Amino acid sequence: MPGRVLRTFGVLILCAGTALAAGCSSSSTSASSEDDSADAPSVSAAAPVTSASAPAATTAASSAAASPTAQIRLFPAGARFDYQLGGPYTPPAGVQVVSRDSTASPASGIYNVCYINAFQAQPDALDWWKSNHPDLLLPASDGSIVMDPNWNEALLDDSTAAKRAELAAIEDGWIDGCAGKGFQAIEADNLDSYSRSNNLLTSDENVAFATLLATHAHAKGLAIAQKNTVELVGKRQQIGFDFAVSEQCGTYGECGQYAAAYADRVLDIEYDDSGLAAACRSWAGKISIVERDMDVTTPDNSDYVYKTC
Repeated sequence: MPGRVLRTFGVLILCAGTALAAGCSSSSTSASSEDDSADAPSVSAAAPVTSASAPAATTAASSAAASPTAQIRLFPAGARFDYQLGGPYTPPAGVQVVSRDSTASPASGIYNVCYINAFQAQPDALDWWKSNHPDLLLPASDGSIVMDPNWNEALLDDSTAAKRAELAAIEDGWIDGCAGKGFQAIEADNLDSYSRSNNLLTSDENVAFATLLATHAHAKGLAIAQKNTVELVGKRQQIGFDFAVSEQCGTYGECGQYAAAYADRVLDIEYDDSGLAAACRSWAGKISIVERDMDVTTPDNSDYVYKTC
């Protein structure tokens, strides 16, 4: 099954502040050529204008919403999209939706998704977790920390209600930071960490923790995405997910499952031409599709790739 293909890349930085430091991805902010913070749209701002053929943006009604006054804004299905976790830069012409790391500022005048690493610890934040919340790092039977071997990330322990509440108290602060900057949505990564836990975590435990995050995001007026883990689309209403961020649904033949579950509000990232072709063949103009280079670099890097259907 597809996992997250990437997350830690480029120049490593340590985020300012302790709580934020634990959830930011390793990204460079030096490549931006725009002043994003000056007039970033507020959460309540109208959705970006799109072509006449695209469905209008809507307000999501979710069972997980905790505030009757918070309005959750969604982007139009099929809106042009860019994935900028490796560093912010002026979005290509026509882009209406962008995903950026929580350390970045939102892009001006478009729909912005804020990335947090919700279920695992960034490598450069592991010391912070060890010093401040060692009990929230998943322990193996021998006392070591369970790691994601592909990305050298420690798994966070959400195995009990008490630990989930403690984790939520930390990560709610990250969500608050995203809302305060003017992002419209949250991308909470590593929903599938249970699959790398040596059976120490379960999908139900991750669903329970995701539900806490969704409830808080909605209370702050933010939408929240299901990130990968197509086998949990049936839990979307229970959790309160509003749309999907998929890595390589074209490559793995999963776009249809996400599209059916989320009324075509799917942001898909492919990492090679064959995946882009597969996604575009069936889903061009229906869901949002982009091909990026594996390290999601900025345009000043020779490895930079940005392609759409």
